[in-house]
Amino acid sequence: MFGRAPKKSDNTRYYEILGVNKNASQDDLKKAYKKAAIKNHPDKGGDPEKFKELAQAYEVLCDPEKREIYDQYGEDALKEGMGGGGGGHDPFDIFSSFFGGGSPFGAGGPSRGRRQRRGEDVVHPLKVSLEDLYLGISKKLSLSRNVICSKCSGKGSKSGASMKCAGCQGTGMKVSIRHLGPSMIQQMQHACNECKGTGETINDRDRCPQCKGEKVVQEKKVLEVHVEKGMQNGQKITFPGEADEAPDTITGDIVFVLQQKEHPKFRRKSEDLFVEHTLSLTEALCGFQFVLTHLDGRQLLIKSNPGEVVKPDAYKAINDEGMPMYQRPFMKGKLYIHFTVEFPDFLNADQVKALEAVLPPKPSSQLTDMELDECEETTLHDVNMEEETRRKQQQAAQEAYDEDDEMPGGAQRVQCAQQ
Repeated sequence: MFGRAPKKSDNTRYYEILGVNKNASQDDLKKAYKKAAIKNHPDKGGDPEKFKELAQAYEVLCDPEKREIYDQYGEDALKEGMGGGGGGHDPFDIFSSFFGGGSPFGAGGPSRGRRQRRGEDVVHPLKVSLEDLYLGISKKLSLSRNVICSKCSGKGSKSGASMKCAGCQGTGMKVSIRHLGPSMIQQMQHACNECKGTGETINDRDRCPQCKGEKVVQEKKVLEVHVEKGMQNGQKITFPGEADEAPDTITGDIVFVLQQKEHPKFRRKSEDLFVEHTLSLTEALCGFQFVLTHLDGRQLLIKSNPGEVVKPDAYKAINDEGMPMYQRPFMKGKLYIHFTVEFPDFLNADQVKALEAVLPPKPSSQLTDMELDECEETTLHDVNMEEETRRKQQQAAQEAYDEDDEMPGGAQRVQCAQQ
């Protein structure tokens, strides 16, 4: 085929573009091309250059003769043998022929003369527990969606013919006028109810018996959603091209949005976990130990160091016991424990003496008896600061209202109102 043995050049790039190994079968090549081409199709906002590269790689590797030359001598040998073209077919033609002249985006294949509109994405919330996000989980969900009618290929009629809608003259839209008052009107545009915005109608006798002229039929589809370890609340899992199909429309995506349910014990912040724990005063002063059940069921023994005193509102951390990091599940954040110390409401005289004997001495007030005699005694009482602030705000508002009523202009305004 070549006059001389071609110079050997790169013979792995096409496999890397399709994401397959060099031993890939024809079925493997087809699956890889289909998945990547749909994802990178320009009509779905993909990279046109990437789309061309995918088509070129698939065109070479799916042809046994071209693949053999490529495997032996690389990309340059193909360019020499083909006059420098290296394939040169239209990537859209390859894409269309791959799907049998149809399109994964809807009936009729991708439109070359005009840009197709894109269908709406379908968004579903997916409730997950904190345990699900810690361990990872797969959930199978059954959904109903519209697909192009296979009997009429999305035409809606047995003959494939349709007529211009008389109600909207084929525009798909109608304008209605609403009278708001003398010399005032409002124009409103809405989809034609006769053709449902399609701009065409189908003769009753010619309607497709399967879809009844609707061009689409409903099907049940089961999607397996993989929630990976370390995913976040609000993160999206997308299934490209799995939303409702419609004629001459690029099919939108199905998007699942993770919604984490509140956990009774743990609170998450990024890759870290937080847990609250209350100690008695004895535990805070003399040491503690307790068992914490983690999100994966492991029992963690939490204990203080000998002689350690835990102060109220203190935080302690355990490394590598937080949440797994997304796509790096062997790395984990920290587990923080927030300690609250519970004090006794009352101590009797004997308890006070016992504590004074072991605790550091109280600071001396250094007041003489004469100074104490001159002081006035006071009484402390408990107070709820939230209630105290609310009461003062209500009192201030009432006083401002009363002052407004007592102003000279206030009586005059009332009198005018009565007249």
